[in-house]
Formats: sequence, structure tokens, C-alpha cells
Amino acid sequence: MAFKSSGINPKKFHRSQIKFYLFLIPFSVFMALPIVFIFNHAFKPLDELYAFPPRFFVQNPTLENFENLFQLAEASGIPMSRYLFNSIFVTIVVVFLSILLSTMAGYALSKKQFKAKRVLLEINNVALMFVPIAVMIPRFLTVSAIGIEDTFFAHILPLVAMPVGLFLVKQFMDQIPDSLIEAAVIDGANDLKIYWTIILPLIKPAIATAAILAFQLVWNDLETSTLYTTSENMRTLAFFMNTLAAQTNVVVGQGMAAVASLIMFVPNLILFIILQSKVMNTMAHSGLK
Repeated sequence: MAFKSSGINPKKFHRSQIKFYLFLIPFSVFMALPIVFIFNHAFKPLDELYAFPPRFFVQNPTLENFENLFQLAEASGIPMSRYLFNSIFVTIVVVFLSILLSTMAGYALSKKQFKAKRVLLEINNVALMFVPIAVMIPRFLTVSAIGIEDTFFAHILPLVAMPVGLFLVKQFMDQIPDSLIEAAVIDGANDLKIYWTIILPLIKPAIATAAILAFQLVWNDLETSTLYTTSENMRTLAFFMNTLAAQTNVVVGQGMAAVASLIMFVPNLILFIILQSKVMNTMAHSGLK
């Protein structure tokens, strides 16, 4: 009975858990400090932004930085709603296509047998070692050769292929027993049905993790707006937010930059909160329990 009341993972608080709380609570507080700082920094008046020594917490919160940002957006030739629309549209399309390609390619590389399978897998693994700046020139030449500058395709195509997403999904699929696929084939299921009804439901944690990685990559991307577009109405919110300090007084611009950091960070935080349980399953479990 004693073992049942203080099991390995009791449903209610038990004194045996205290040692874990003593470690996890300080660690959690430390990890949360950057998030707390971002929120506090956005509401600081100018005198606190430039205070020395710097202050971690805001003492006299104000909305002045937000007001300055929206006034600048209204005064510019392109409304902020246009930048926001571009970012949302590009992000949704890229995340969807990236997950679709990663899961379909992962299924082929994990469960199908064909020539050059190992070569293709190694090519993807090698691509993991390249930082974005290393492929900047080849990407620019490709976009230019195709002739898609200043279009949504210039934002989408360079970001669709995500080697880390394919690697993660493929590794997760490797844990699914081949006997499950063989049984489906015997029952008359084709590859599309196996992919849709068996593979995708079993790899939801990996899909959630890949979605977060793809979202962060696209939402915070500056390269496509900087290199592949010349029209202001084709650029994204990340580009607009990153150029705030250069568009106005340097002193006032720092306050707007703090607000911009908060605005760009909040969607990442919300998405992670929604999908965090799936992400934990990806890290801690295999494809089947």
C-alpha cells in the first residue's frame, strides 16, 4: 500500500517529489527570465530604457512605445496590416508545405525500399550542417533564374525544404513497426491510405515539433524580404519590425524596437504553449507506446 501511495509518478503531491521541485523550480525561474524581461522591456519609458545600471523590471509602465510604433506605421506608405498579412500568409503556406513534404519524404525514406535511398538520406543529413548564410548566394541565383522575385513564391520556395524537419520526422517514423505497414498492405491499403490513416496519426508529436520549428524559421525570417523583394508591399512584418530603429529617431526607435521584439515573440510563445505537450512526447517517447 505504501508503494501505491508514493508510486513512481503519483497523481497528487507527495513528499518524495520535494527533491525534484527543489531543482526544477529555480531552473524554471531562470529559464523564464528572458520572457519576463521581454514583456517588461516593451513597457519601459525612455528614461528606464536608457537607465544605468539597466533595470530588469519596469517601474513606471507606459504604452508610449506602442503608440509611437502605431503612429509610425500609420505615417508610412504601407500600412502595418499589409506586412502582417504577408507574414501570416507566407507562414501558413510554408508550414503546411514543409510538414507535407517532410512527412511524405520521411515515409518514403523510412518505410519504402528503392535505389539511392541511402544517398538521399545522407544528402539531407549533410544539409543539416549548412547555416543559412552559406546557401544565401545559391538561393538568390535560383530565385533569380526562376524569375519569381517580388512575389510570394520568393518568400515561400526558399523556406519550404527544411532538412531538420525531415530528419526529425523520419527518425520518429523509424519507431513504427514494419509489421503494422505490412498488415495494412495485406488488407489492401495503398501507400496514400497508409500514409493518411496510419502514419500521420502516429507521428503527431513529431509533426507538432516540426511545425514549431518551421513557424519560427518563417515568422522571424528577414532574408527573403531583404534579398528577393524590392517592393515594400511584398515584405513581411519581421522586416518592418527590424528596420524600425532606422526609420525614426534613434532614441525613440529603441522603445519601438522593444515593442517589436515583444510582438514578434508572442506568436512563438503561444504556439509553443499550445503544442508543448506534443513536443515533450517527441523528445521522451517513441512512435508507439
